[in-house]
Amino acid sequence: MSYVAPVKELLFVLNELAGFREIQQLPGCEDATDETVQAVIEENARFMSEVVAPLNWNGDVQPAKWDNGRVTTTPGFKAAFRSFAEAGWQGVQHPVEYGGQDLPKVVAAPCMEMMQAANLSFALCPLLTDGAIEALLVAGSPEQKDAYLRRLIDGSWTGTMNLTEPQAGSDLAQVRTRAVPQGDGTFRLSGQKIYITYGDHDFAENIVHLVLARTPDAPPGVKGISLFIVPKVMFDGNGALGKRNDVYCASIEHKLGIRASPTCVLIYGDDKGEVGPGAIGNLIGEENRGLEYMFIMMNAARFQVGMQGIAISDRAYQKAVEYAKERVQSRAVEGSSGPVSIIQHPDVRRMLMFMRSNTEAARAVAYVAAGHNDVAHHHQDAEARAAAMAAYEYLVPIVKGWSTEMSIDVTSTGVQVHGGMGFIEETGAAQYYRDARILTIYEGTTAIQANDLVGRKTARDGGKMARNFIAQMRATVAEASGGSAELKAIAKRLSTAVDAYESVVDYIVTEYKSDIRSVFAGSVPYLKLVGIVHGGWQMTRAALAATRLIDERKDGDFCRAKIATARFFADHMLVTIPSLAATIADGSVGTLALTEAQF
Repeated sequence: MSYVAPVKELLFVLNELAGFREIQQLPGCEDATDETVQAVIEENARFMSEVVAPLNWNGDVQPAKWDNGRVTTTPGFKAAFRSFAEAGWQGVQHPVEYGGQDLPKVVAAPCMEMMQAANLSFALCPLLTDGAIEALLVAGSPEQKDAYLRRLIDGSWTGTMNLTEPQAGSDLAQVRTRAVPQGDGTFRLSGQKIYITYGDHDFAENIVHLVLARTPDAPPGVKGISLFIVPKVMFDGNGALGKRNDVYCASIEHKLGIRASPTCVLIYGDDKGEVGPGAIGNLIGEENRGLEYMFIMMNAARFQVGMQGIAISDRAYQKAVEYAKERVQSRAVEGSSGPVSIIQHPDVRRMLMFMRSNTEAARAVAYVAAGHNDVAHHHQDAEARAAAMAAYEYLVPIVKGWSTEMSIDVTSTGVQVHGGMGFIEETGAAQYYRDARILTIYEGTTAIQANDLVGRKTARDGGKMARNFIAQMRATVAEASGGSAELKAIAKRLSTAVDAYESVVDYIVTEYKSDIRSVFAGSVPYLKLVGIVHGGWQMTRAALAATRLIDERKDGDFCRAKIATARFFADHMLVTIPSLAATIADGSVGTLALTEAQF
């Protein structure tokens, strides 16, 4: 089975949950008409299902190869990328003035999801290019924008993000790569970067590296990091390519998952180019503000990695449903004349509903976040823009952290649905599990996302944004409590979960300064709690919208399934929130009890 994009579901989330109707009215979003957006999503679904998805298995068994500093990608990937670029998919959310379509982020989100569900390894190249584009749009000079953006958006060039070094890992204060000014406005870079996704490949004629490095007189720590733009191949004022820069791929990693994506070790300044020793680069923005600029790229990437978790979960769910309908084994528990398809067995239904409901909940949270981002960039009122950006920034670590943790559980459950066949690579279920495993690690581990949510997003503002969301959740509880028996049952679960959410926010705000280690000991459970509650809130809103559509005699089967899925999430996920709250408030005693020597 190849990938079948859930177009009806994507449009439902856009229209009923993500605030798309309001976004269409904002300045700069007028071209995002219903007809245009539906056409974009349907065509993207066709392209990803027919062109990109069939290459997914090939990439797993025939990954990228490295030979003498050059990387060759999986057969078929290069041609698919050229088709992707020529169709304009890299430019969906980027400015028209540089060749993009300038559609809202909330419209780009389903396109991201479908690409990543179709082929996670392939999608990583456009993902990193998106981040490079966003960083240049915010921090690049007019000359840098003119030189790079149009070529990145049309796919003739691609972008990378160069942070990590062997000694540094996630601790960017340890970055050692040096950038020495040459007196002509350029810098010569030397050092080593690792884990550089698509750091070398054969998709495009040039690769644009955004590199964190230190100038000779930079202060220590993160305050001394600057951001540089370093092309693989130098070019003239017209974009014509010239000499090979002094940056090359020393090797690629052999990985558990996303095998087709080349993860490169890049060496800068080893005198293997055609420009002399030291890779030639240009400063982006001001010196010593590199980490600030790189966070623009990282936040874009973190949102997209959260979308990867949702995408791989949906792909695993589709695979599991297909197998459960086809696999015949054992009699029905209530009795039957012979073996039945395993989807008839109650526990298989439970597993499938777990996969489905978590995927739908995480998707809704992510699309709602994208909607806030659009309001933050397009609303005419400055106060409304600031409030929307605060909401988006609060949700980003949830989208990244919770969605990716969820994807491990969902893809693992997909293997379980397949039974012993799931453990056999040829069935394909194991690939999704292996691919998902990186998502909680790169672009900031789950702990990094959780620490951000606790420190910067909850404690710093005294819980203001969290309580803002809690107030909105209580309004949804009140609305659902006046509805059908199903809605009342969902509302009861959400109400209890919201109370626990608020109690944990109070705990964090109260204890943050006096007992910070205990608070951070519960940071990942807090991230999980917040993700589940926000997911449950969106599923309750979805059930309310589905009920209204049924009353309007619109798409009854789809809407009844939506309500049933929301009820499952309430009964199986929201019920875990009080216990998570207890873990956060009391669990540090056990977590921190042992001395280092006792481990």
